[in-house]
Amino acid sequence: MKQEVILVLDCGATNVRAIAVNRQGKIVARASTPNASDIAMENNTWHQWSLDAILQRFADCCRQINSELTECHIRGIAVTTFGVDGALVDKQGNLLYPIISWKCPRTAAVMDNIEQLISAQRLQAISGVGAFSFNTLYKLVWLKENHPQLLERAHAWLFISSLINHRLTGEFTTDITMAGTSQMLDIQQRDFSPQILQATGIPRRLFPRLVEAGEQIGTLQNSAAAMLGLPVGIPVISAGHDTQFALFGAGADQNEPVLSSGTWEILMVRSAQVDTSLLSQYAGSTCELDSQAGLYNPGMQWLASGVLEWVRKLFWTAETPWQMLIEEARLIA
Repeated sequence: MKQEVILVLDCGATNVRAIAVNRQGKIVARASTPNASDIAMENNTWHQWSLDAILQRFADCCRQINSELTECHIRGIAVTTFGVDGALVDKQGNLLYPIISWKCPRTAAVMDNIEQLISAQRLQAISGVGAFSFNTLYKLVWLKENHPQLLERAHAWLFISSLINHRLTGEFTTDITMAGTSQMLDIQQRDFSPQILQATGIPRRLFPRLVEAGEQIGTLQNSAAAMLGLPVGIPVISAGHDTQFALFGAGADQNEPVLSSGTWEILMVRSAQVDTSLLSQYAGSTCELDSQAGLYNPGMQWLASGVLEWVRKLFWTAETPWQMLIEEARLIA
């Protein structure tokens, strides 16, 4: 009898991974490859993501582990990604504008001027999400101010996990854990906030149906199956924002602090209640929706490995082994 596994496609800011996990939570097979944003043609200080490049990286990873999965039955595929980023798409799911990366500085001015539309304190009280220049809300306001015709033409806004899910299944959906990072959700109502959308002029029609973590989105279609080297028809299950699944995967109980270290250093808890009106008093604070309905993830976040990547490129090269950096840092200490 074949071993049952779930295939996780994880898109991080620095690496893309394909990981097969069995019912006991043991990793059966894994592969990873570096990920990186591209410089935008409009401005060489701007950053964007190539969806096609990310999908190709997933394909490379899946094909690396295919031989290890011959004795496995893939029960489902779940996609996890970094938060906030996404794109406007047409009715066929084609991008109308590139995916603006969270590393891109173009939205900083939108954050600085958001008080002209709605107060920052009110934004965080409703959404839970703190004032970070990469927030989805600021991206959409930037697009509205600079490319208003795109919002009029757009069929939908898809977060990056949903862009990938659409390529896999053909379905338009919104992972609720991704919506929870956007600064547009009413975190208590678990739906997009009419007050925030009305204040900023973002149409509610842009956001497809919300899907909970664990809910089936669709099944793997022919073209995606051929690209990944996988069987047609595998169920594709909603996951979404990677941070929520780091908390879940750590086995954290309610109110037990968890430090998630990656591109970002995020200290969070899983809590049944949160007073979001107090969060704006604390720089770096945020609150997102947990992967389990009814729970919240209040916490603090700082840049982590993103800073280390910058230091490596500044003083060495992008290919310099990390062990060399560690040894040289030890000599200074």
